[in-house]
Amino acid sequence: MRVRKAGVREMKFKFLKALRSGGIREGSGFTGAQEDIAPRYDSGRVGFAVLYALLLLGVSTASAQVASHAPSSFNVPSVQLPQPSGKPVARVNGVVLTDRDLVREEYLIFPYAKQHNGKIPAEFEPTIRQGALQMIIFEELVYQDAQKRHMTISPERLRQAEAELKSQFKSPAEFRQYVQANFQGSEALLRKKIERSLLIDQLLKKEVDEKSVITPAQLRAYYDKHPELFRYPESFAIQTISIIPPPKATPAQLAEAKKRAADAYKQAKATKSAEEFGLLAEKISEDDYRVMMGDHKWVPRDKMPPEMLQAALKMKDGQISDLLQVGQFYVIFRLNKHVPAGETPFAGVKDALRQKLQKQKTNEVRAAFDKKLHENAKVEVL
Repeated sequence: MRVRKAGVREMKFKFLKALRSGGIREGSGFTGAQEDIAPRYDSGRVGFAVLYALLLLGVSTASAQVASHAPSSFNVPSVQLPQPSGKPVARVNGVVLTDRDLVREEYLIFPYAKQHNGKIPAEFEPTIRQGALQMIIFEELVYQDAQKRHMTISPERLRQAEAELKSQFKSPAEFRQYVQANFQGSEALLRKKIERSLLIDQLLKKEVDEKSVITPAQLRAYYDKHPELFRYPESFAIQTISIIPPPKATPAQLAEAKKRAADAYKQAKATKSAEEFGLLAEKISEDDYRVMMGDHKWVPRDKMPPEMLQAALKMKDGQISDLLQVGQFYVIFRLNKHVPAGETPFAGVKDALRQKLQKQKTNEVRAAFDKKLHENAKVEVL
């Protein structure tokens, strides 16, 4: 009974234009928010090395990932589903799949519907619908294959799964309402759906999970063969406070900004910790990082504006820079950590590397299994 999580990320962060280009241009300013590419300022060099390696490997730290093949027929969606008509949407070896199956799958792929008035956003709906259709067809093919193999679920396991399902409801009345709405009031039909889902899960474990295991030897061989993936550049963990004059500022406006910057510098120098500096940034900074306590996390050397890089190279961890003028902008930054270039040790990355390689192998094995199931199947999208 695994709940599929959504693969659609609604929140998108913009990178700081100036740091991406290696300098600050008039009119661009400190805008956007850089993605979290490293630990916070108090993390050590090893922590930085590990997280940098994860980025190069493409291992996601976000929770918004779609479970690749977890059967979903008896998971409970987080919102009241639209009432489909029972219209056929696909036929798999003569077995009809309806829009009821499809809608339930759509809302399990996208569990954020509650934040969207119980609906899937229109811009996501076609993609989610296509993914849901592919999933219910795949699950039906797996179920039919399990039946051909005469696989069974023990009565004890079936009772356990049924009890787990009931525990998701606040009351027996709510459970009965769910059964009435989704299974014509028949607990026998619900039990059949649970058994189907368990059979799918059982066969996928045998044909996919057990064939996707990465051995320690394979793990080490990959690490040794791809050293470039585990190197990281010299980087700086910084927080900023910025005073930004308006575009095409008049001399009077520039003078006023310089005065505000001098006052900001005086306050920044009085801070005793990264937290105090961050709280001040939230209060007076004019760049978009103020909502993150001025924290840029880790900035590679080649992305630091020259004026800031020159200052950072002369500073010690925990120090605050002088008031710098970068283009027309005034910037004060706190150097939380300076990490020289290096290489992530195998011990620091092996767990994440195993996750990446196992996911890759799982996708390959599942795709091959899906292809095999389709070879002699008759699948019609209606």
